[in-house]
Amino acid sequence: MNKWTKHDLLDLEDLSKDELELILETAKSFREVSSRDVKKVPALRGKTVVMLFFEPSTRTRISFELAAKRLSADTLNIASSSSSLSKGETILDTAKNIEAMNVDAIIVRHPSSGVPKVLAESLNPSIINAGDGCRAHPTQGLLDVFTIKDKKGKIEGLNVGIVGDILHSRVARCDITALKKLGANVTVCGPSTLIPIGIENLGVKVSYDVDEVIEASDCLMLLRIQKERQEDKFLPSIREYAKKFGINKERLKRAKKDMLIMHPGPTNRGVELTAEVADGDSSVILEQVTNGIAVRMAVLYLLLGTKEPEQKKKKG
Repeated sequence: MNKWTKHDLLDLEDLSKDELELILETAKSFREVSSRDVKKVPALRGKTVVMLFFEPSTRTRISFELAAKRLSADTLNIASSSSSLSKGETILDTAKNIEAMNVDAIIVRHPSSGVPKVLAESLNPSIINAGDGCRAHPTQGLLDVFTIKDKKGKIEGLNVGIVGDILHSRVARCDITALKKLGANVTVCGPSTLIPIGIENLGVKVSYDVDEVIEASDCLMLLRIQKERQEDKFLPSIREYAKKFGINKERLKRAKKDMLIMHPGPTNRGVELTAEVADGDSSVILEQVTNGIAVRMAVLYLLLGTKEPEQKKKKG
């Protein structure tokens, strides 16, 4: 496959294996740009990219902004607290006003699942989902599989363990989708209260024994325990979680010597993993951050810099 036809990026479920591999190959070609003295290429000169974030974000927002700027696009950052939304305007009306300024792409993050899809169905600019509720975070899934492939040379046949709050994780959903499409074996692990019912239907195994998962895994993806969820009593305590599922140096003695430790961030040191593990030789957490720029450059380039897909029609 050498042609990109998608207008938006909402969920990795919408992409074929060939499309996933095209993004990864394109990202590989862009990674070199960030190591130059002049970190720019003119691929998206004249394009305008708007970041519309309704949730706090550090890595994702900065990564997308750097990606757009390194492709020579113009960027605008809009926070909900400083927009007309604070005066009662609807999200769709705000987005339509942004569209009226002839922008080319809107990158949106929102705490409610489905908001990027609503915008994609209503607007002509390309919509990129930077995280919506517990549903999807496609570019995080892409940078995770990119990092694995870069370090391991392949995805197919690898054993990947995902440990933590699977129930509320949009990252877990996208990682599982991408990994399964690319041929990996995936096992999810965590407290039974944080494992969604029926997740086996996605083709993954379920384990409640983190030591067993460590022994079998080529890569171990650790997910943030969302402390804000503790009001719902999914866990007896954070301390109990750390004791039973947290990754420390002693537990890593069971692992293969070349196993990768990954985390989408932000990390809770002492909960999902100890500082010793986060900063250890097995950790590729900072490489994930670095690779995120190349992956998001690839996504922006494919959506905006390649042959124009058929123009979307506004609804309503």
